[in-house]
Amino acid sequence: MSYHQLVKQTVRNQPVYQPGKPIEIVAKEYGLDPDSIAKLASNENPLGASPRAIAAIKSIADSVWLYPENSCFYLRERLSEKCGVDADMLMVGAGTSEIHYMLGDLFLEPGVEVVMGKGAFMTMLLVSLLYGATPVEIPLVDYTHDLDAMLAAITDKTRLVYLPNPNNPTGTLVGKDALDRFIRALPKHVVLVYDEAYSEYVDDPFDVIPYIREGYQVLTTRTFSKIYGLAGLRVGYGIGSPELIALLSRVSCPFNVSVPAQVGALAALDDNEFVAMSKKVNADGKKQLEEGFAELGMKTIPSGGNFMMVYFGDDANHWFVQLQERGVIIRPIANYGYPDFLRVSIGTAEQNAKLLNLVKELGVKQ
Repeated sequence: MSYHQLVKQTVRNQPVYQPGKPIEIVAKEYGLDPDSIAKLASNENPLGASPRAIAAIKSIADSVWLYPENSCFYLRERLSEKCGVDADMLMVGAGTSEIHYMLGDLFLEPGVEVVMGKGAFMTMLLVSLLYGATPVEIPLVDYTHDLDAMLAAITDKTRLVYLPNPNNPTGTLVGKDALDRFIRALPKHVVLVYDEAYSEYVDDPFDVIPYIREGYQVLTTRTFSKIYGLAGLRVGYGIGSPELIALLSRVSCPFNVSVPAQVGALAALDDNEFVAMSKKVNADGKKQLEEGFAELGMKTIPSGGNFMMVYFGDDANHWFVQLQERGVIIRPIANYGYPDFLRVSIGTAEQNAKLLNLVKELGVKQ
């Protein structure tokens, strides 16, 4: 009997997440110099990692033979100070995706529903399917979550509502007044998973912590992968009520956050200069790309993150291949329901210029 026949039905039908191609693989496939490639596909920080984080990781390299501290005590202590919450309101995971899978362990099973946007980042969709729950996908309106429709879709079977803000891949933001009304209208039997992966790029982000303090059933998740430049370490965190955090701890894998991840994240939190520089480079790069694509007659979707959707038309995938062959990696998003768009991570001024020049040379027209 094959393994396929032995595994759970949900696993047999489970789609696999497809990330952007690494630089090394593209270089090998097309015979390119890796240093010449601009990877603008995975919303990574084009400046690299926080220098403080790199120094801290190097300083503990000879101690990685020891198991990590299981509760992330020092990182949670520093996050507690920075976020203004008690340490028992914090859960650290191997990326925020791990925390989302922990929520699946707690809440999801056949017969349970999860409300989410159709065209939202797909982690919670994958989690729902893996645990046999039913994803209820609500179409976006103008590429933005329709909160009224999401509220209307909640039934007595709903346990989780998923809202990334800014949303990936559309980059759109839901406004503060709409969010306030939405949270206050949520019934008591659902938990809002509010994903803030890109909130550091937003000038005045919505603060969900007061709602958690008021007793609303919200878990907000944040990451070190984006503005801090630590995507390769896989470390993120969630903020919620002490009761919810204690339950998440029951399903957490022991020693799930490595020593380098804990030490690097702890150092990155205090690298304010790097964060400010990253935010400025992103703002400047966003303006450069918006203006550059506008000059080419191409539509972009306004974004609150470090990426944007660009309309390439019916042959978007063709242009994805053409650009990749020439050393610029961007991201097709047909699997999100946007086959005519490509998602572009905002790079350095040089990387952005390389992309725009290639698009102009290749003759892409709206």
